Amino acid sequence: MRILKYDETKCTACGICESACSEAFFKVDDRNKSVIRIEEGESNPKITVCNQCGGCISVCPTSAISRNKNGVVVIDKKACIGCLSCVGFCDYFAMHYHRDQTEPFKCIACGICSSKCPTGAIWIEK
Repeated sequence: MRILKYDETKCTACGICESACSEAFFKVDDRNKSVIRIEEGESNPKITVCNQCGGCISVCPTSAISRNKNGVVVIDKKACIGCLSCVGFCDYFAMHYHRDQTEPFKCIACGICSSKCPTGAIWIEK
């Protein structure tokens, strides 16, 4: 299974990963449209990203959420009705919604953010 992993002790909270993510998916530099979220912590920044647990799959009333062949949880935008049940259900706060868009969004372990991280704090593990 592909998954985005991280080491918060290496994170400097520079925001480059958030910018890279939002630019890749939405063509804008907006941290509110990034699936990886970095927040200041007491000692290290806190990184929030989908761990591909799949808990959101069973909550979707239209079966718009499933696992692809790489084990990554994905959302079928055509099947999604925008009920946001998955956003409210996610224990890890890794499913996101933005008012500019009907469907929720989440990390699909594409690796764009990790390729831009200057400290190696995030990476794709297979």
